Amino acid sequence: MIKDPQRFEQWDKGWKKREGPLPFEEAIRIIESLWQEGLQLGSLPPSDPLEGIETDIKIAKILNACLKNSSKR
Repeated sequence: MIKDPQRFEQWDKGWKKREGPLPFEEAIRIIESLWQEGLQLGSLPPSDPLEGIETDIKIAKILNACLKNSSKR
């Protein structure tokens, strides 16, 4: 839990300035490493890829509605 959100935001902005954007190759390497870890743990690939899709769709609709409403201000 972050106890001082403002301090964290300042740190995060400074870190992003110093580090710059993540190179594409590095992002791919991270994704591949996470996939391999999921395979080793037995949580990937999912037995039913569409399991829980209804919940994901509901959440996406809610988030999209919030995004549309917040941009009208």
